[in-house]
Amino acid sequence: MEKIEKIQKSYKEYVLENGTQPPSVYIFAKKLKMPESEFYEYYNSFEAIESDAWVEYFRQALLTLESDEVYQTYSVREKLLAFYYTWIEVLKNDRSYAVYSYKGLKQPVARYVGALQPFKNVFYNYATELILEGRESKEVIIRPVVSDRYVDGLWLQCLFILDFWVNDLSRGFESTDTAIEKSVNTSFDLIGKSVVDSVLDLAKFVYQNRKP
Repeated sequence: MEKIEKIQKSYKEYVLENGTQPPSVYIFAKKLKMPESEFYEYYNSFEAIESDAWVEYFRQALLTLESDEVYQTYSVREKLLAFYYTWIEVLKNDRSYAVYSYKGLKQPVARYVGALQPFKNVFYNYATELILEGRESKEVIIRPVVSDRYVDGLWLQCLFILDFWVNDLSRGFESTDTAIEKSVNTSFDLIGKSVVDSVLDLAKFVYQNRKP
């Protein structure tokens, strides 16, 4: 773990000081005073370091939340809000690098399958658990076809919030906080029970209880 942290720290310092990745693993390993072969014991590329950083931001946020007993009592909507707020706080601590890495992603495919792919995987696992929990608590309504895409929608929401924060010029990133609140509330208005569902339930009830 110590070597991994050393590699990550040195890589972040290098790209922030030089505005680009090291010319090669050989040169970077030499800077770290380790054989190139030892570097490959931990990472197979610079992109792997970047991927690990994004997963680590997620893990730090989730560990912070799960250590809070109050979080366990939250509704699913409140849990997602808490996650985004906490995640952004974690990102703030490493903003210069996070912005550099994000802006270096190739548009738009890399945001889905490049350096963010491992982060996408762990986020999907988390979002899937929230959706399942929401189904049990009736906060999330099962709908034909659409229900299977709820998690995809939350991932797009996550990317929207990240992009908003990266470009946010408001003091203390207040606009990002507002964006989180509005986007999460809107998403749960869509995947939760709505007026349309109530109308359909009523129509179904009337149909089932119609006179012969």
